[in-house]
Amino acid sequence: MKAVVMAGGEGTRLRPMTSSMPKPLLPVANRPIMEHVLRLLKRHGLTETVVTVQFLASLVKNYFGDGEELGMELTYAHEEKPLGTAGSVKNAEEALKDDAFLVISGDALTDFDLTDLIAFHKEKGALVTVCLTRVPNPLEFGITIVDDEGRVERFLEKPTWGQVFSDTVNTGIYVMEPEVFDYVQPDVSVDWSGDVFPQLMKEGKPIYGYVAEGYWEDVGTHESYVKAQADVLEGKVDVELDGFEISPGVWIAEGAEVHPDAVLRGPVYVGDYAKVEADVEIREHTVIGSNVVVKSGAFLHKAVVHDNVYIGPHSNLRGCVIGKNTDIMRAARIEDGAVIGDECLVGEESIVQGNVRVYPFKTIEAGAFVNTSVIWESRGQAHLFGARGVSGILNVEITPELAVRLAGAYATTLKKGATVTTARDHSRGARALKRAVISALQASAIDVRDLENVPLPVARQQTARGSAGGIMIRTTPGVPDSVDIMFFDERGADLSQAGQRKLDRVYARQEYRRAFPGEIGDLSFPSSVFDQYTGALLRSVDTSGIAEAGLKVVVDASNGSAGLVLPSLLGRLGVDSLTINPGLDESRPTESADSRRAGLVRLGEIVASARAAFGVRFDTVGERLSLVDERGRIIEDDRALLVMLDLVAAERRSGRVALPVTTTRIAEQVAAYHGTQVDWTTTSPDDLTRVGREESTIFGGDGLGGFIVPEFSSVFDGTAAFVRLIGLVARTQLTLSQIDARIPRAHVLRRDLATPWAVKGLVMRRVVEAAGDRHVDTTDGVRVVESDGRWVLVLPDPAEAVTHLWAEGPDDESAEALLDEWAAVVDSAGR
Repeated sequence: MKAVVMAGGEGTRLRPMTSSMPKPLLPVANRPIMEHVLRLLKRHGLTETVVTVQFLASLVKNYFGDGEELGMELTYAHEEKPLGTAGSVKNAEEALKDDAFLVISGDALTDFDLTDLIAFHKEKGALVTVCLTRVPNPLEFGITIVDDEGRVERFLEKPTWGQVFSDTVNTGIYVMEPEVFDYVQPDVSVDWSGDVFPQLMKEGKPIYGYVAEGYWEDVGTHESYVKAQADVLEGKVDVELDGFEISPGVWIAEGAEVHPDAVLRGPVYVGDYAKVEADVEIREHTVIGSNVVVKSGAFLHKAVVHDNVYIGPHSNLRGCVIGKNTDIMRAARIEDGAVIGDECLVGEESIVQGNVRVYPFKTIEAGAFVNTSVIWESRGQAHLFGARGVSGILNVEITPELAVRLAGAYATTLKKGATVTTARDHSRGARALKRAVISALQASAIDVRDLENVPLPVARQQTARGSAGGIMIRTTPGVPDSVDIMFFDERGADLSQAGQRKLDRVYARQEYRRAFPGEIGDLSFPSSVFDQYTGALLRSVDTSGIAEAGLKVVVDASNGSAGLVLPSLLGRLGVDSLTINPGLDESRPTESADSRRAGLVRLGEIVASARAAFGVRFDTVGERLSLVDERGRIIEDDRALLVMLDLVAAERRSGRVALPVTTTRIAEQVAAYHGTQVDWTTTSPDDLTRVGREESTIFGGDGLGGFIVPEFSSVFDGTAAFVRLIGLVARTQLTLSQIDARIPRAHVLRRDLATPWAVKGLVMRRVVEAAGDRHVDTTDGVRVVESDGRWVLVLPDPAEAVTHLWAEGPDDESAEALLDEWAAVVDSAGR
């Protein structure tokens, strides 16, 4: 049997290490990753191998040649352009068409039993056998589900935490029959998991999954690269090491010189012809490459040093990676997570702080303090975005420098000359950061329309009026010392997951576009934005019957930007209104849960005394809405969703409503009673927005005060929801308390459990296993439905080491019992 080693990837996430070296040549314990792969193939008798190459192909060919030194026969299939995982193998079809073959990545470290994998493939009579393994964090991999016989049931590429219902992932190792080439088009980019396998499954072809035992690490990030070195030194993976183990865990290669007064605390590896002088301390998980010189007094701990590096006296290297042919001069300090590229010079007594990336051929001057503040989240994810955009403590995590780089990265994802709309809330911090953002956008050849301080829905609407995107800076709800930098697409909706990843990649590489002097972007300040907003709103939303109903309402603007749009809107609605807290208060850009509750209580008192039809309270940016009925009683957000749903569905009598899976199933009863249908979405606002854009959607909400009015906008808009509510109440001639009373009581309870990142995938697998024969819904997380209709939803948090649980039953006691039962399942996986 022949093998195919895929060695064409660019390894962009590993830059600057891969800026001048292809990823398969990155050394692990002083041998290229691909050499470890080839030696594994040889151990299992796969000596005839085709290597697919594309990026820096000549370096791979020059290093391995025809494979004679390894006792193998290597040939190469060169891609003129990236062809994807399947397309690159198709490119080598001529050498593989006679018999089954094995496909393996040239940049993943493993010691799987390939002989057993091949035997499994033949025993099952499979067309394709996918090699699987279990990992603690399956986010970056393709999840594969197999049945009891090993037959593949489903593939899911690059899932979100809400889609993780297994920790069994695709390793990219396959055994295939040559008939599979009939499903791969030549000379186009085609992927196995995304394109070929779904088609094979659709046609009922035999695709099996083999769950391998042993070690596997996809060396795709700096963290996994350093981890792979440590795992080799710890003996967790069965690979060959050159040299001699002179004491437990201390490996010294041929020709290396280690002074007797040097201290080596294993496991460590010192490469061939390296020289370690007296008074050097090398501590665990350090790898020293070939021909490296480590001068007296240097200290290294968990450092990976490539070949031909000079490490000066009294230098200090901790948890970093040093590229080949680099000089680290006297008393330099390089901190944990930093990466220094090939052929750099780090001057005397300079400091390179943690997670800094220094690209090849750069010089750091003596005494320099290098801190680029590249963010690498410590929450189990390697991207910037959370639930509200990019968030953090003002002037600690979110600084003007960070805002400039973020805006520069965002501009780089757009075309030169494009227009971006910017806006902010009424806080001073948002004002300062927005100025930095505007400068960076203009310097990147982007025209800017600055709205200054406007409600969030107005910013979204104005962005959709001809801009390529938008940026809104606001105070984090409930956290006055933090800010959110929110990015919009051309429709004014939150940037999609794909857009976030694209921005994330540009930001991580720091490859920002800069404009030439004649290309600097313009800055303009649109006028009449509030009139445009209210005009469009009143043209879109049905306001018939309002003037005739003679309603009185009380509106609480919460001293936020929502108050800016209310005067012109209320006047044109023709409704008798009392507005409280209309002025802007810079000292209160957001409010705590307690102050919000106190504000609602006060609103209820005013509504009752004024004998108003109802009261509404906006959040400080006008995105969300809270309700008080005519008696002054607070309608909780989850009940307000049902009240609005009942009103809309009763009037429309057809269509679909978009609700997140955490919503009570009583919503289905309300919708069905009025002839409408619920579309269950994930908890992501992006998903609600997607459904809200569909023509048949008549309503959407999240149960947290966010409402979508599709005839006007597909995003949350408190003002639009307020206008719609006035019209609905006016036409139904019912009070909010009457509507609330006719809706059954819901019993949905929630619980949050601390869950280490390393076991989140295991947790979700345990939940699926514990579900047994019960109905399982994987729209977002795993929702297990009991035969009597009770349900529990288990959902990992995308940004924190937490798992959320929701349960619904006929009463609180039943829901609480469900939470207890499934919390035990989650806890058992975390032990």
